[in-house]
Amino acid sequence: MNPSPTIRKVFQGVATRQQMFRMFDRHAQRPDRWDGDPSPLYAGEWFEIAEAEHDYMFEILPQLWIRGSIFAMREYLTGSVTSVFFTLRIDGGIRHFHGYCDLSDRSAVEHMRVAIVERESRRVRAMSQAERLEHIWSSTADDYRGYAGVCWPESDRGHRTVVLYGGTEGTFLKRLDDLTDDEISAKLPVHLRHLPLSIAA
Repeated sequence: MNPSPTIRKVFQGVATRQQMFRMFDRHAQRPDRWDGDPSPLYAGEWFEIAEAEHDYMFEILPQLWIRGSIFAMREYLTGSVTSVFFTLRIDGGIRHFHGYCDLSDRSAVEHMRVAIVERESRRVRAMSQAERLEHIWSSTADDYRGYAGVCWPESDRGHRTVVLYGGTEGTFLKRLDDLTDDEISAKLPVHLRHLPLSIAA
């Protein structure tokens, strides 16, 4: 099942180059990869990258357009969704971000820019429940995440799953959106476990 096509942060911290390339297609394993229009699955996803990764992407392929400190890639991921790279001044510092924007919506890039600035300008470091789950999905290796298949009840099929460690019970799969607070905490990196829970995504 696809996440809601809203503007959403999908990784906490600054992604390394390896993490960046993995997150360019966080949904590669989905069972319906070649069916339907996956645009809503990707459109709205964003995460932070370092200046070196931003500059690397600027130089590696020709841009579709450049507007001030923002540029879009010529190669579309799917339909009218493509990578857009932002260089933004936030709280006096220069930071860099990657987002997927549906360019059929003329306001998509500006909406994402505003959302990133608003999200990253918060005075208190916190994560929403959705951001916790998306970070777990983004940072889990492909071998330990997947999608519920035919062995699951029909109502669960297609939902994202992750491997959990059950101590003496061994490992087991669980739906990502069914993780308990304790399971979420165990799957998050130590430095993120104790951040306050924010209401906004």
